[in-house]
Amino acid sequence: MGRISISCLFPASWHFSISPVGCPRILNTTLRQIVVIGILAAAVSLLYYSLVVIRNKYGRAYRDKKFHRYLARVTDTEATDISNPNLNYGIVVDCGSSGSRIFVYCWPRHNGNPHDLLDIKQMRDKDRKPVVMKIKPGISEFANSPEKVSDYISPLLSFAAEHVPRAKHKETPLYILCTAGMRILPESQQKAILEDLLTDIPVRFDFLFSDSHAEVISGKQEGVYAWIGINFVLGRFEHIDDEDDAVVEVHIPGSENKEAIIRKRTVGILDMGGVSTQIAYEVPKTVSFASSQQEEVAKNLLAEFNLGCDAHQTEHVYRVYVATFLGFGGNAARQRYEDSIFTNTVFRNKLLGKQTSMTSESPHLDPCLPLDAEDKIQQNGQTLYLRGTGNFNLCREIIQPFMNKTNETQTSLNGVYQPAVHFQNSEFYGFSEFYYCTEDVLRMGGDYSAPRFIKAAKDYCATKWSVLRERFDRGLYASHADLHRLKYQCFKSAWMYEVFHSGFSFPVNYSNLKTALQVYDKEVQWTLGAILYRTRFLPLRDIQQETFRGNHSHWRSFSFVYNHYLFFACFLVVLLSILLYLLRLRRIHRRMLRNGSSASLWIEEGLPPQKIPGAL
Repeated sequence: MGRISISCLFPASWHFSISPVGCPRILNTTLRQIVVIGILAAAVSLLYYSLVVIRNKYGRAYRDKKFHRYLARVTDTEATDISNPNLNYGIVVDCGSSGSRIFVYCWPRHNGNPHDLLDIKQMRDKDRKPVVMKIKPGISEFANSPEKVSDYISPLLSFAAEHVPRAKHKETPLYILCTAGMRILPESQQKAILEDLLTDIPVRFDFLFSDSHAEVISGKQEGVYAWIGINFVLGRFEHIDDEDDAVVEVHIPGSENKEAIIRKRTVGILDMGGVSTQIAYEVPKTVSFASSQQEEVAKNLLAEFNLGCDAHQTEHVYRVYVATFLGFGGNAARQRYEDSIFTNTVFRNKLLGKQTSMTSESPHLDPCLPLDAEDKIQQNGQTLYLRGTGNFNLCREIIQPFMNKTNETQTSLNGVYQPAVHFQNSEFYGFSEFYYCTEDVLRMGGDYSAPRFIKAAKDYCATKWSVLRERFDRGLYASHADLHRLKYQCFKSAWMYEVFHSGFSFPVNYSNLKTALQVYDKEVQWTLGAILYRTRFLPLRDIQQETFRGNHSHWRSFSFVYNHYLFFACFLVVLLSILLYLLRLRRIHRRMLRNGSSASLWIEEGLPPQKIPGAL
């Protein structure tokens, strides 16, 4: 019959002894060793499972979450949890030429890594709609009555105050940034408007609003903010996760003697509006200049900035080329084109004493209008009649001089300096007219292909206007495409093509342009880049505050992951303690066997008990 003995060595020494009847002594020792080894093996297996299996499970989930972090923004339309005390808020007012819009952004507490940026996104109300409001007219309309500006903008700020939790108002930064409409005003009027804002807003609202939070930003700043916004949404400021990430070697300005930084490749942006066209992209390497004049011009076009929360860290230092071309937007270009036709026609008529193109019976033949489409130009009380011939190639040829290219090296539209683009290792997104030209009528937005685009544009231009109207009436084009789009699609297609390939010198076989209206179902506003740039030092401030709090309550500063590592470390310490204690108990048990009575051993061996002299 087996026997189980339990000895308790207070305060916490538990020893188990299993002794089956008839087992030899050596077998008993082996059995105890097997039990101890079994316990250790089970503990090690449990530790291995915790460290490897669970880590792989959560690590994979974390990687998947990180990989889909920005993709999740497509369906991330939940209302912002305003009850979350760890959520921070920021407000940007975009004061444009036609009106002002307010955007409210939010972000969770920083993760503690000084190399990571804030995870900023638009705030959503209880109906899951973005917290955005627009008013008209533009702020520049108050140039002659600046004392009314604060009253004008108050509805926007009241709207934001209703959505941002009251307890967060004092720590919520407010930025009022004015663009094109204010830039054209005299400096004295700009200053008067800003002074009224800086004086009255702190009296009416509790937002964090200082003198530097209200300003007229330049076109260069606006371009930089737009570039930051698109790259942030695409996750291009994230760390390299795997070998599939497209990377680029970057030489940080002022650190030529140091090793280059390898990080994710950022995307460039192309934006063609009605009046202007803009381009912005990162220049990863030091550039050379053809002349001292070109170098001077480049200083105004190259922006160097640090997006990181620590000014001493160069990981998020970027050098971006930004250029804006007034008069090169789609509508402005068409106006310049029509002005040229009108001027040349009137001059020729005077020279020849004729009235060509001044009647509908003898119109000017315009290759940039669809076949048989009619249009007219009215200037100085005169009317010039046009009729389309739909010749896409001829249209391109006629408008090429409007690029104002020069023979100087490294120049683009209007002879403006442009650093070289590494076409094989670059990616661009085209917005506004780049998207409308490819999608609204031609229905080929997204990945751009020059051969496909040319074929579609040629076919469209050569199609009779009556057929195009019939297709329009049948709803075969985009819902927001109107007759104006239909009439000038041919011209704008040619203009977009020439600006991209002739103006900016992108090769015809370039395949890394994506035309888009939204990214992940959201409009990417330059205000997102503005709030990200202007709050870039907040993570470091938060980290320093957390460090200060940690001196008083160290455990609060640990994140979820660090707590798990702490648990595993404690588990390992406990496991080693158990092992050492078992070895100690084994030595104690052996000592007891040597010094104690062996009567029980003799009984177990089936022999009569022997007398053993007492210990001296």
